[in-house]
Amino acid sequence: MRDAWRIGAALDADDAKVIAAVCNCFVAIYRKHFSGEWQVNHALPVEVRAFRRHDGWCVFLLLTPWMMARVYLPERDPGLRLPPGWSAAERAAAPFLVIGPSLAFTILDGEQKAHLNYLPQLGHFLLQPLVQSMENFSSADAVFEAWNEVIATRVRVMEEQRRECRWQREVSRREFFSRIRGR
Repeated sequence: MRDAWRIGAALDADDAKVIAAVCNCFVAIYRKHFSGEWQVNHALPVEVRAFRRHDGWCVFLLLTPWMMARVYLPERDPGLRLPPGWSAAERAAAPFLVIGPSLAFTILDGEQKAHLNYLPQLGHFLLQPLVQSMENFSSADAVFEAWNEVIATRVRVMEEQRRECRWQREVSRREFFSRIRGR
């Protein structure tokens, strides 16, 4: 079927084999497309961390010398419509793209957006670029430590905003009632 998602054969394997297939695939991409590029960090490896299976997806962080991304690799057809030009046959004949068109999907009862991609070894998958400027990192651990700091800051800001929202709501209620009372 022309509009069907192609699911990579590696997804039937255990987690370690899926991780190995992803790493092997992106090492091959590095060698073919990025090994001579000056805008990538050649000191960084291809590495998968935080691998888990959830809701019909293999979800993980992928580090490469050119980016760090969250990847959603479907274990079955997710029922998302493929855009024109993105069937497996069309992508196999097309030049490599780092990221494709954006798609919206639901996971963990939340709406997400990610970029469609296709590689013959992995099939169709979704990718959310998280860090695209890799030149300042000395190691994989440094990239992941920086990402952990981003997450910690987001959590702190969200907690502060919730307090601020409650406070703002209380101030708004007081203002509303003081207007009613004529104050």
